[in-house]
Amino acid sequence: MSKFEQVAIVKAANVYFDGKVSSRTVEFADGSTKSLGLMLPGEYEFGTEAAELMEITSGELQVLLPAANWQTFKGGESFNVPGNAKFQVKAETAVDYICSYL
Repeated sequence: MSKFEQVAIVKAANVYFDGKVSSRTVEFADGSTKSLGLMLPGEYEFGTEAAELMEITSGELQVLLPAANWQTFKGGESFNVPGNAKFQVKAETAVDYICSYL
């Protein structure tokens, strides 16, 4: 899917790590939400409340999930993050992503 139809966008950005990671929240008619984000080069640690699906739309991201080894995901690939977890990422170039809250 190259675009989302009939959605609401929250105007205020979610800004993390001194502006190196930012996203916008997209709200769907069924009540679900996603965030569309951009991650600049760097190393970051995130925490989740609910499980998440992270889709990499462009760029390349190295990911360390709980109880796993480092893995690399490229544009067109995705990975799942468990709820109530912390995970680390490394971006060497800008990474465009979609985060779906499951």
